[in-house]
Amino acid sequence: MSASIHNHLGNRTRGTLVATVLLGLVSLMPVTARSEDFAEQQQLVDKAKLTLDSFAADGGLKGSIKQLAEDAKGLFIVPQFMRGAFMFGGAGGSGVLIVRDERTGKWSDPLFYNIGSASFGLQVGADVSEIVMVVRTQKGLEGFYTNDFKLGANVGMAVGPVGAGTSAKGITADIVSYAKKKGAFGGIALDGSMVTVSNDSNKAYYGKDVRPTDVIVKKDVGNPKSIELREAAEKLLK
Repeated sequence: MSASIHNHLGNRTRGTLVATVLLGLVSLMPVTARSEDFAEQQQLVDKAKLTLDSFAADGGLKGSIKQLAEDAKGLFIVPQFMRGAFMFGGAGGSGVLIVRDERTGKWSDPLFYNIGSASFGLQVGADVSEIVMVVRTQKGLEGFYTNDFKLGANVGMAVGPVGAGTSAKGITADIVSYAKKKGAFGGIALDGSMVTVSNDSNKAYYGKDVRPTDVIVKKDVGNPKSIELREAAEKLLK
C-alpha cells in the first residue's frame, strides 16, 4: 500500500472517529438538559411536601383544612409565593396540583403550574408565603384542566378562616386558600391571580408532553418520586 493511500485511509478513519464522537456528544446534550429540568421539578415537589408537613404541624391550619376534607377534590400547593412592591406590585410563584381519586381516595401524581398577578397602588414591602389551596368542587378542578384561568373570576375563591372557634364548613367557594407568610404585608389576596399550566415542567417531570387530563383522568403517566408528597396530603387531611 502506497504512503498516499495509507494517509488517505488514516485521515478518513480519523474523520469518521471524530464525527462519531461529535454525534455522541450531541446526543447526550438533550439528556443532560432533561436531567437538570427533572431535578428542578423534583425540588419543587419536595418543597411542596415540606409545605404540607408545615401546615399539618400547625394546629390551627390543620384543624381548619380538615373541616374541608370530605369535599376536597384536590390540593394546589405553592411553596414560595413571592410578593414585592414599591408603588407597583407583583406576585407569583410555581406550584403543584394533586387530585384525589373519588373511588380509591388515593392522591394523584403532581401537575405543575405557574401563578401570578400584578397590582398597582401605594404599597411598600415584600413577603414570601406558603400557600395551600383546597379545591372543593368539580368546577374548581376543571379550571386546572384548562391552559389558564383566573382565580375569583373563572372559579369562586375564598380565604379559609384560621383560629379558635372558627369554622370552614359553611364555605361554598370552589377553592379555599390558606397561607403562612412572613414579611411586611398584612394580608394576602389571590383574587385575580392567573393560574397557568407549565407544559415545560410537566414534560420535564414525565419525560414527554402531557396534558393535565393525561395525568389526572387517564393516568397515562406517573412518577414514583412523588409518593412522599401524596403521603403528606393524606396526613394533612386525616
